[in-house]
Amino acid sequence: YAALVTQAQEFLTGGAQELRDKLTAAMQAASAAQDFEQAALYRDRIRALSAVQAHQGINPGIVREADVFAVCQQGGQTCIQLFFFRSGQNWGNRAYFPRADRSLPISEILSAFIGQFYDNKPPPGLLLLSHPVDEAELLTEALSIRAGRKVKLSVPERGEKKALVAHALNNAREALERKLAESASQEKLLRGLADSLDLPAPPQRIEVYDNSHIQGTHPVGAMIVAGPDGFQKAQYRKFNIRDTDMTPGDDYAMMREVLTRRFRRLLRDSKGDNPPQRPDLVIIDGGAGQLNVARDILAELGLAEIALLAVSKGPDRDAGRERFHQPGKPAFSLEPRHPVLYFLQRLRDEAHRFAIGSHRTRRKGAVATSPLDAIDGIGPKRKRALLNHFGSAKDVSRAGLTDLKAVPGISAAAAQRIYDHFNAPD
Repeated sequence: YAALVTQAQEFLTGGAQELRDKLTAAMQAASAAQDFEQAALYRDRIRALSAVQAHQGINPGIVREADVFAVCQQGGQTCIQLFFFRSGQNWGNRAYFPRADRSLPISEILSAFIGQFYDNKPPPGLLLLSHPVDEAELLTEALSIRAGRKVKLSVPERGEKKALVAHALNNAREALERKLAESASQEKLLRGLADSLDLPAPPQRIEVYDNSHIQGTHPVGAMIVAGPDGFQKAQYRKFNIRDTDMTPGDDYAMMREVLTRRFRRLLRDSKGDNPPQRPDLVIIDGGAGQLNVARDILAELGLAEIALLAVSKGPDRDAGRERFHQPGKPAFSLEPRHPVLYFLQRLRDEAHRFAIGSHRTRRKGAVATSPLDAIDGIGPKRKRALLNHFGSAKDVSRAGLTDLKAVPGISAAAAQRIYDHFNAPD
């Protein structure tokens, strides 16, 4: 094991060729000793080493440590492709699509991006750029301070460094073309959605809501956001249901609380200098009942102009047979294989995925910390058994002694302690 760790360290610190030579020598020695099984093992390691290096795509011969920034603009959008080189090896790349004013020049966008990118991480000693940046001296000084050493910004004009930037620029161009193609497809879907729902224009912000709970315990509401750029995950929100008087499993009440909190916050934030974008379309997981709840809340808050759609499962809960509900219109279905149907299914499924994930997180937190922790002799295993049996700590507190004794893993003595803890006189 120690030898493997040493080899990994040697590879990651730039000693790939030396490691290859050692493995080759070891393979030949094993073969000469007719230890063909060991020789095959070394052969496989050499192949794996070659595969890893091949996947790196491009490796410099001179540049040992640098980050390469290449910028491409097209169709009013910007892509910044970033490559990381360490120990003379390509350690990967990533494409970024900053939301910048279309009128801003590349020099200003790139300067701002670099400053933000290294806000929480030290830069390498060399940054290779496809374009000059604004206030280069000031940016260089700030990066040098963060790195604790001199950092150089360079726009290479020839040689290997120029080739690295050209490679990154080509990747930026391809990534931006893919992004534009995806955006065009998304715009087409949004136009189709507007036609199917008789909306005045393709929606630019869609909010989709769903609830998740298990028999009413740890209820969570979820909101996802989608638009011309696809899912906007940074704007997803979860709502832990706060109403303790709510009937467990009351989906209408949960939806009422979630929407009330969401849109009251929207109205409050809209009074500021930078009001948030309002949704053009709100989609609810449910049928006519959930739609009526949403319609009443938006009307009460003076937001009746926001379009509403409820999506309910069709007969036998089959995907593809969903029913769609809009205020003042009869329920309808879309043709199977209709692109808009697939789009709405994706939106609903993403909201469902996010709601379930949020509920699971809350449930785990409840298992980790609950009133049961205060009871002597009730450890994680017994706590889990109680919560699995009753559903929540609140229901455990209401349980009778006989019911507590019926829980697997709970002895009569433990059941008595639990009962006494929650029923002790004030």
